[in-house]
Amino acid sequence: MDSTFFDQYHDRSNTGAYKWEAHKVPGPYYSPVPADEIVPMWIADTDFATAPSVVEAIAKRISHPLFGYTIPSPEYFAAISRWHKNRYGNPDVKARHILNHTSVLAGVGAAIEAFTLPGENILVNQTTYTGFQSTVKNLGRFLVYSPLKKDENGIYRMDFEDMEKKIVSEKITMMIFCSPHNPTGRVWEKEEVESVVNLCAKHGVKLVSDEIWADFVVDPTCHHTPTRSVSDKAKEITISMYAPSKTFNLAGLAGSYSVTYNPLLKDKMSKVAEANHSGAVSILSIAACTGRYQGGSEYVDEMLKYVRKNQELMCDFFNSCAGVSAELPQGTYVLWVDFAETGEDVGVIRDKLKEVGVITTDGRGYHGKAFLRFNCACPRANCEKAIKAMKKVFSPK
Repeated sequence: MDSTFFDQYHDRSNTGAYKWEAHKVPGPYYSPVPADEIVPMWIADTDFATAPSVVEAIAKRISHPLFGYTIPSPEYFAAISRWHKNRYGNPDVKARHILNHTSVLAGVGAAIEAFTLPGENILVNQTTYTGFQSTVKNLGRFLVYSPLKKDENGIYRMDFEDMEKKIVSEKITMMIFCSPHNPTGRVWEKEEVESVVNLCAKHGVKLVSDEIWADFVVDPTCHHTPTRSVSDKAKEITISMYAPSKTFNLAGLAGSYSVTYNPLLKDKMSKVAEANHSGAVSILSIAACTGRYQGGSEYVDEMLKYVRKNQELMCDFFNSCAGVSAELPQGTYVLWVDFAETGEDVGVIRDKLKEVGVITTDGRGYHGKAFLRFNCACPRANCEKAIKAMKKVFSPK
């Protein structure tokens, strides 16, 4: 497998792909330009065909014409275990540690219901993923935000002093930790993860670690550190969330899982998931997950290199534009682009981009008031098409 696999264009029109349909109807993603001029760079799914091993696994399962109630196979759990050992250097993930969920947010919701009460506060770093905000709000809890700050080298860092003050003053009982971080693209260093664990353990805070982006470390100098792996304390307080959806573009199959070493935490979450029926994955998701973990390493390695080149191409363009600033992320396939120096409201800029066919994510929903998020997980021709269109909007420096 080489870059030509990811260069392939796959027409997603009339397939129900949200990413390619939302611009057609009135709403926040509507664009008036013809369909062949649209470049959707918003929602976080890729425009790459999934790994051949995934397609083969699904096809094999479909060849048997019965799709009734299903339990995950031993091969499913073994494949997850191998992936964690080989990709993250975490060799001790066993079937007894794994709990299935219909999605990562369903797992986050199960943890919230299991370990907090309505009206309690939950800590997150700001900026923050919109799904955390809506899930917490819908369950009657409240988010407390601790801002990320750039250091002298322009790297986003957590403010541990601020986090501790808020844990104490706001009576925090849970933290949702995004690792790697969406939308900034930070891949946290092991020492940073240890500091998060130590802070939470000190104050009796449960730690929900969303690691859905774990496979997307695009900076070759960085490495993803599973939160639960850093210490015995981490194993006692951490629930880690994973899904194949980001890496292998399988969101439509609806399946994820958590890894929890502490059996008391896992059992309590399991009871909540059973009560609200969010603890199952589809039969094809089981097949796909098994297939991707058995044969997906080469696919991921090549995709990361391909996406990195897309990000470099897009960054070079944005940094050539007056008032626009973009930095290469360490992880994820998105760019978090700063438009503060343009002097224009970011909503106005987003509307101008829609008028030339480039659909982006509004950073204000993530608490990034001058930012837009761009998804670079697409054939390079799409990035080039977007750049050509955006030259109509931005002036060169």
